[in-house]
Amino acid sequence: MLFAVLARKAYARNLQYRGAHLLHNAVSAAFGFIYASIWTGLGGEASLGDYGQKGIVSYIAFNQAILWITLFTTNGLGLEQSVRTGQIAVDLMRPVHLFYQAMSREWGQVIYNFIYKFLPIYILYFFIFSLQLPHQASVYGWTAAALVLAAYISICTNYLIGVAALWTTESRWFYWVNYALSMLLSGFFIPLEWLPDWLRTISFWSPYPYLLYYPTRIYMQLEHGTVVLGALIWCIGFTCVCLAVTHGVRKKLEVQGG
Repeated sequence: MLFAVLARKAYARNLQYRGAHLLHNAVSAAFGFIYASIWTGLGGEASLGDYGQKGIVSYIAFNQAILWITLFTTNGLGLEQSVRTGQIAVDLMRPVHLFYQAMSREWGQVIYNFIYKFLPIYILYFFIFSLQLPHQASVYGWTAAALVLAAYISICTNYLIGVAALWTTESRWFYWVNYALSMLLSGFFIPLEWLPDWLRTISFWSPYPYLLYYPTRIYMQLEHGTVVLGALIWCIGFTCVCLAVTHGVRKKLEVQGG
């Protein structure tokens, strides 16, 4: 199965950089610890809503860990570099859909991040912060579904960013705009219910809450798992857009003006 082959190769490629990724884990864990310390200090003077002091630490810990699954996707799925080198022409000539190729490779990256980044970081937080684990098996099932859908939304978004390089010589800025919006509107910096009304409304009408906010709240049993149906709708919509854009790419391919 081609999907398994491409995913496995991407996974194996990442295994060559485990030392560097260990450093990434240490830095990521340190940032999470800083955020948790800040909110713990604030919690001494405020109720922190439905979360409480202990709950907000759990929120931050899970958020920080799943960043590597749902948000830190490869910039443009590597398509921008492929356009610069001309490799994109070869990829489009293959009897495999370009979106399927790029998506399959990225799933290998997601699986690697889950094993070597998410699990070590969250296990570390579990012992440092004495986190409580859900006792219901259904919570783990809904959380897993939410994370898979969140990763797929992120993959589709970055695919569209990468494909944009076919029409412009520089699409990297799309990635950073998307990154900035996702940090703000996904509930990473602050739970979305604490945002100003107008910004909260924008957030809930976007796909960003399904990347971090809803998976975390499902895991914390503050949200019912059926909320993932919204993520599923976004996934279907993104899939249609990705397929339509790729069809347009096949009609006319321009690589660096060539």
